[in-house]
Amino acid sequence: MGNVEVRLARPDEWAAVGGLRWDSVTEFGGVADDPRDVFAERFARWAEADTASHECFVAVDDGRVIGMTWLAVVPRVPSARAFDRASGDLQCAYVVPDRRDAGVGGRLIDAIVERARERGLERVTVHSSPRAVPVYERHGFASQDRLLHVYVVHPEALTPARPA
Repeated sequence: MGNVEVRLARPDEWAAVGGLRWDSVTEFGGVADDPRDVFAERFARWAEADTASHECFVAVDDGRVIGMTWLAVVPRVPSARAFDRASGDLQCAYVVPDRRDAGVGGRLIDAIVERARERGLERVTVHSSPRAVPVYERHGFASQDRLLHVYVVHPEALTPARPA
């Protein structure tokens, strides 16, 4: 194991990131629509097309992408206090199983929060698995009673996840 580098993903890494995204779904029993290699290529095309609204950070060790997370930027309605507003959503955080619990995920979270600061975003939200909540809390995230959501497309997501 070499030195892990955390940085913005490069276009030639998007297929590897797509593979990690596929892994993140199937690891806990999700059923993929496409084989991993097909999904990874489709994902790379999506990532290329959506750079205006989504930025990917990767953790790379000796040329291998071992972790990822995304910052989705959402414009907000202007207010009388701040006309140009936007928020971020940290999405799809994932570290390969053999590299977990070594601080890689925390470094990815920190990279997203720093990028949000650089962009002047008001806040960053995250929808976390129960296992990862303490990690997010150690990196400045806090639960708020007023942040609500409703599932409108995938009600099966309400089914409790298997223990990690």
